Amino acid sequence: MTNPLNLPFDTDEMLAGLRPWIETESPTFDGAAVNRMMDVVQHDLAVLGARIERIPSPMGLGDSLRATLPHPRQGEGGILLLGHMDTVHPVGTLAKLPYKREGNICYGPGLMDMKGGNYVYLDALRKLLAAGVETPLPVTVLFTPDEEIGTPATRALVEAEAKRHKYILVPEPARPDGGAVIGRYAIARFNLQTRGRPSHAGWALSEGRSAIAEMAKSVGVIEGMTTEDCTFSLGVFHAGQWVNCVSSVCDAEVLTMAKTQEQLDAGVAKMMALNSDKGDVIMEIRRGVTRPVWEPDQPGTMAMLKLAQEIGSEIGIEISGSSAGGGSDGNFTGFLGLPTLDSIGVRGKGLHTLQEHIYVDSLTERAKLAAGLFCRLTG
Repeated sequence: MTNPLNLPFDTDEMLAGLRPWIETESPTFDGAAVNRMMDVVQHDLAVLGARIERIPSPMGLGDSLRATLPHPRQGEGGILLLGHMDTVHPVGTLAKLPYKREGNICYGPGLMDMKGGNYVYLDALRKLLAAGVETPLPVTVLFTPDEEIGTPATRALVEAEAKRHKYILVPEPARPDGGAVIGRYAIARFNLQTRGRPSHAGWALSEGRSAIAEMAKSVGVIEGMTTEDCTFSLGVFHAGQWVNCVSSVCDAEVLTMAKTQEQLDAGVAKMMALNSDKGDVIMEIRRGVTRPVWEPDQPGTMAMLKLAQEIGSEIGIEISGSSAGGGSDGNFTGFLGLPTLDSIGVRGKGLHTLQEHIYVDSLTERAKLAAGLFCRLTG
């Protein structure tokens, strides 16, 4: 049988295949853009002979895409390749962050998080099929449209699909040392609104009560609650339309991350305690979506890590494993106790910024890791 680690992975070929993925911008809140991305991916999967389903979003976001790869037991539970196709970059980002290669670095919106990893794992399946290599277990692919906003529309789909499988592979970007993630911290989101009293800012300023001013005061209070084990970040702020009006409404969003469920519960309590209907400006806080703690060191996950480390030693890379912040859909599958190996995608830097890039040499490296995992994960 062909050694999967010796398949003819080609860097230039992978970059050529990745380019249309990156140049099809797909920000979460633009459902049509995400669906254009899913169209591109659907074509690539159809070429592989996969059976494909498009699953509409119950929240009006983009579709999810579920595909089962050719196999004698096609469609049965086995290995789930789980990833997202939405990005944080709005349409038009390509003008500032064009797809380009400079030596061992390749730039592009969403290339690191996480289109690069998704593509590499599909390329591994492509090469396995072309070589006539049958994986011990059938493979199902699930790509979702809303991970960057906490997976509010597709969590139930992710969990239901994951429960059908023995192993879950999540090719989110690798940790800075190239290692994998075997547990994740909890994340909670909050929607905040201050409501004041409008007035003409020039004619009757003293009669108004500014919702913006009250929210601005809260930024320091909220971010000042940050500790090493539980962080608070106010990352969205919307208010005002006319500069000559005292703003009566201000909306904001806060993200809290904690290493344990107990710490998250305490952080949630601190946030909810900021609700206030006293004084001239009301502060209302509503809890949003939450990613539960994925506790590390679960036996099934640790067995997957050990296998990845064995494959890594054969291809000359070291793969550590640890818990990490920065939520993913691995939070959900790991929380359920399902064997999950996360952050096994490409290496790079600058995700969510206008310097997002990957290290080109990680493409073939991770493709070999993927091929090894697909061929050595057994029932």
